[in-house]
Amino acid sequence: MQTSYWQDIEDAKIAALEVLIHNAKGPYIGLPRTAAWGYPEPYTRDLLISIFGIAVSGNQKLLKTIRKVLETLAKNQTEHGHIPSLVHDKEDRGASDTTPLFLLAVGIYRKVSGEAGFLNEAVDKAFKWMAHQSPSDRYLVAQQPTSDWRDEQWVIGYGLFVNTLYFSCLRQFDQNEKAERLRNAMSRFTITGGEMHRHVHEGLVVKYKPYYAFWSYKIYSSERFDLLGNSIAILSGLASPFRADEMISWIEKECESMKKSGDLAVDLPPNFFPYIKSGDPDWRARYSKFNNPGEYHNGGIWPFISGFYIAALVAAKRFKLAEDKLIVLTHLIKVSSKNKLNFGFNEWIKAQNGKPMGQDWQTWSAAMYLYAAKCVEQKRTPFFERLNNPPIETEKEL
Repeated sequence: MQTSYWQDIEDAKIAALEVLIHNAKGPYIGLPRTAAWGYPEPYTRDLLISIFGIAVSGNQKLLKTIRKVLETLAKNQTEHGHIPSLVHDKEDRGASDTTPLFLLAVGIYRKVSGEAGFLNEAVDKAFKWMAHQSPSDRYLVAQQPTSDWRDEQWVIGYGLFVNTLYFSCLRQFDQNEKAERLRNAMSRFTITGGEMHRHVHEGLVVKYKPYYAFWSYKIYSSERFDLLGNSIAILSGLASPFRADEMISWIEKECESMKKSGDLAVDLPPNFFPYIKSGDPDWRARYSKFNNPGEYHNGGIWPFISGFYIAALVAAKRFKLAEDKLIVLTHLIKVSSKNKLNFGFNEWIKAQNGKPMGQDWQTWSAAMYLYAAKCVEQKRTPFFERLNNPPIETEKEL
C-alpha cells in the first residue's frame, strides 16, 4: 500500500479514538453515548458492537466503559435472561440481537481482561434465553419483524444476522456440538417456491448462489443479500473457505453492475441488495418515508458494516481487496452531514450519491473502523480466529 494511504489511515485511527473517547460518557448514569450529538442514549447493540474496535485499541479508559456497559446490562437482564435494548433501562425490551451480542461481547472482554469467569451467571441466563428462541425447539432461532438492528425493515422468522451471532457465541464459549447443529440447520436449502414438501427443511442456504439468505420461515423466505449477516458468516467460519471466496467474488461483481446502473456511487457494498422497491411483494408503505431504495436499511452504506466486510475479506485471505476497501472507507468516514468535521464517522450513506444521511461521530462507525484497520494491518481477524473451524462443505453444495 502507498505510504500516503497509510498516513491517511493513521490519521483516521487517531480521529476514531477521539470519537470514542468523546462518546465514552453520556447523560445516562455515565454510560457511553451512541453518537456525539444525535444519540445521547446508550443503545445496547451499538455499544456492544463497538467492543471490537475498543478491544484492539488497547485503550484502558474505553475498556473500563465497556466493562460498565456489560455490568449494567447484567444488572438489568430479565429473569429469563433477555438483555434490554437500552443499557440503562431494563424495561426497554424486545430486541432479538442484544442477547447474542451481549454473549459475544462478554467473551471478547474476558479475552482482553483475562477474567475467565466474568459475569458467569448472566452468561448462563443469556444462553438459556437463546435456547428458548427456537420455535421448533431445535437449533435455528427466530425473531419478530424489526426486532434486530433493522428497526425499519422486516425480518421474519429465522434471520441470518441473529443466527450468525448465535453461532459465533456458541463457538466462542466452546459449545461446539450445538454450534455444529446450528451450522447444519442453516446449511439446508431455503424454500424457493410456494409449495413446501415434507422432505424439504428450513434453512438459509440459497440454491445456486454462494451467500446465505436474508431470512427463512416455513414456505416463506427472502433471498435478498444481507451484507452484515454474510460477513459474520465468513468471519465466524460458518461459511467454508470455498463459499467465502465465491461469495466475495459474487458481491464485487454485483456491485460493479449496480455502479453501471446508477444504483451505487461508492466502491463499497450496500448493507442490503437488491433494494426493495415500491410494488415489490416485500415493500411496505412505511418504507416510502423511512426506507427508500438505497437508503437506511434498504441498501444504505453503513460504515460499521463496511468494517465487518473488510474484516471478512481478511478472513478469506483477500488481502489486497481488503486494503483497497479500507482506503475507500477511510475517505468515506471523512464526510459529515451537519458539522464541519475532518472526520464525520457518519451513521449511514446514501448508496446512489455517497451523501451522509445519518448522525455524525457514531460510536460503532468509529469502533469498527479501528477493527477493520487492525485486521488489514495484521492480516488476521482478532477474536474471530478461534471461532473459525472450517466446515466440511464441497463445491457441489453451492
